[in-house]
Amino acid sequence: MDLIDFLIILGRVLATFVLLLVVTVLNVWIERKLLSDMQNRIGPNRAGPFGILQTVADGMKLFFKEQINPKKAEMGAFILAPFLAVIPAFLLFMVIPWGAPFQIGERTVSLQGTDLNIGVLFVLAMSSLAVYAVVLAGWSSGSKYPLLGGVRATAQAISYEAALGLSIVAVVIWSATSGGTGGGSLSVSELVTRQSGTLDEVIPRLGFITQFLPRWNVFPQIVAFGIFIIAAVAETNRAPFDLVEAEQELVGGFHTEYSGMRFAMFFLAEYVNIFSMSALAATLFLGGWNGPTFGMTGIAAAVLPTVWFLAKTYAIFFIFIWIRATLPRLRYDQLMTLGWKRLIPGGLVWLLLSTLVIGVRRFGLPWA
Repeated sequence: MDLIDFLIILGRVLATFVLLLVVTVLNVWIERKLLSDMQNRIGPNRAGPFGILQTVADGMKLFFKEQINPKKAEMGAFILAPFLAVIPAFLLFMVIPWGAPFQIGERTVSLQGTDLNIGVLFVLAMSSLAVYAVVLAGWSSGSKYPLLGGVRATAQAISYEAALGLSIVAVVIWSATSGGTGGGSLSVSELVTRQSGTLDEVIPRLGFITQFLPRWNVFPQIVAFGIFIIAAVAETNRAPFDLVEAEQELVGGFHTEYSGMRFAMFFLAEYVNIFSMSALAATLFLGGWNGPTFGMTGIAAAVLPTVWFLAKTYAIFFIFIWIRATLPRLRYDQLMTLGWKRLIPGGLVWLLLSTLVIGVRRFGLPWA
């Protein structure tokens, strides 16, 4: 690795970091405006044009606000928890490609923080680490309500992480058998590459219908997509699965005792996780940056894949907002029932059906 390679890697990491910060500011404003429209309110309209700078104003207020330290808190863990929430949230997005690779001289530069050959496992690991921040914040606060929020987060994460993993496994197995190389891969960029083209290349027997449909995993794996979306909403502690920070029951949940910049870090981590999960859904199921080029060349052709990626990601992000504005919060027994009696068994059954169909496609019926 020479200096140019190092600078390219540094530039990719910084670009990913800046992208997440910019879209987080934008996403908070988008959610507040959409929720206000759905609830027949005006929403933010003072700071900046259409209130778009309201998020910046809130962030500056929290940055200069006093940090309150609870008397009975375990200060080491209390201070560590916000960092433990933010760091995995940013690292999760590092393996997601947000644009097509391009050439600089003889070098191929990918618009991705890093392309790990175990990218899918890395995503699952980072999403699992996020719950440690919630548990640590709840326990270290020295208060009963945050502790209850942390205990809820543990049970909720265990319940829905399994369903999330099962839906991803079904996609990985399908991609392994439908890819051009005929082998399996846990690289996220490879999963995107295998969704280029039309569905007719994978399922040719459906005739003219598949000739016009893109080769996205959402069509053959529609059940896995539904399970993934529900589990992702629960993993990010969003309504109607926001019992971890239920105001009516737990005051503010695990971050009740946090203020100032520490609270802002939890807030930032939540919205980064929402965007990352939306981007992951778009990558695994909707083809990522794949899309028609309309015959464009030059800079327009280089930018268009990123536009497709952001359009798909924001379509999933809108579902998060829509669910929050529509559905009431579940009771805790309903949350556990949905996870253990519906999503996990459904994910297992769908995984078995997927492997059965894949086996018949590749090897035929055993009695034939």
